Amino acid sequence: MKKQVYRLMCIGVPLFALSYCQRAEQSLSPEVTTLTESVYASITVQPEDLYNVHSSVGGIIKDVLVEEGDSVAYETPLIQIKSTNPEMNLRNAQLALDLAKRNYEGRANVLNEIRDEISIAQLKLENDSINFVKQRNLWNKNIGTQNTYETRELAYLTAKANLNLLNNRLLRTEQDLLTKWEEAQNNYRNAKSTQGDYTIKSRIEGRVYEVMKEPGEIVNVQEPLAVLGNAKQFIIEMEIDEVDITKIVLGQRTIISLDAYPDEVFNAFISQIYPRKNMATQTFKVEAKFLNPPTKLFSGLSGEANIITRVKEEALVIPRTYLTDKNEVKTEDGLVPVQTGLQSLDQVEILSGIDATTKIYLPKQ
Repeated sequence: MKKQVYRLMCIGVPLFALSYCQRAEQSLSPEVTTLTESVYASITVQPEDLYNVHSSVGGIIKDVLVEEGDSVAYETPLIQIKSTNPEMNLRNAQLALDLAKRNYEGRANVLNEIRDEISIAQLKLENDSINFVKQRNLWNKNIGTQNTYETRELAYLTAKANLNLLNNRLLRTEQDLLTKWEEAQNNYRNAKSTQGDYTIKSRIEGRVYEVMKEPGEIVNVQEPLAVLGNAKQFIIEMEIDEVDITKIVLGQRTIISLDAYPDEVFNAFISQIYPRKNMATQTFKVEAKFLNPPTKLFSGLSGEANIITRVKEEALVIPRTYLTDKNEVKTEDGLVPVQTGLQSLDQVEILSGIDATTKIYLPKQ
């Protein structure tokens, strides 16, 4: 209030008194110090390998085998879904597999019957062939009747065709037995796999962070059933504005403060930069990992991060409040344009226009 009154008293004073009014205002000189430029972001702590558990089949939950907070190994059963039909299908597939296996392994019995028929057919063919050749020789000498010749020829051709059919039948039967056995094996594996789909198992070694369903509830493939993640390793998720994303590179030092640990600061480094922009928020997702994590971490902890993008030693800096929107500072000689460099939340580097001996004043708001 006093400052405002004083400024009113200076209005209308002679020009020779203007410099006295400025000197009476609060002033400071730029200082030379280390300036750190950083990008600010709000953060959320999440377990590494976090994923939603889904079922590949629909049904009704028979039993939930884990509780929130439980540690689980890889392929630990999590949820059991009722599977009456798959169990019956598996039993039927097992029966069909056993039958196909017996038929294939005992194929000698089936095939021997055909081989016996082939042997008889071969003997008949030989006999009919001899009779046909004899009758043909007689017919060529004009001995015998045409009807007898044609009968012998028909018997020979029929025997020959029958033998070919039996040989083809032998090959086809053996192939069919092998195919049916292979199909039965595939059906059994498929039935067994389908039954396995009704027991939802963990894909990782970690911790159960949330269970979303209870026994008796209906399951579909779209709804998540639980949330699992790493029990020891956590990541820091950040949303970076598109105007700052080009400043972010892998490995940059990041200063983390967590609401759950108000009196502590933690060091981290940038570990992942996702290249696709979220069109809804106009931000890019960036992840960091702790160098010195807290003793206890929980999924969803929030806080703030400052990503160190550049550090400059012996920078000439002034408070940002002393810089106007047009990059000018108020001096004893009036507003002076300056060239700026690095900027932090409260300081800005001055590259040219003033030096460390220049007195500067707060500009009019």
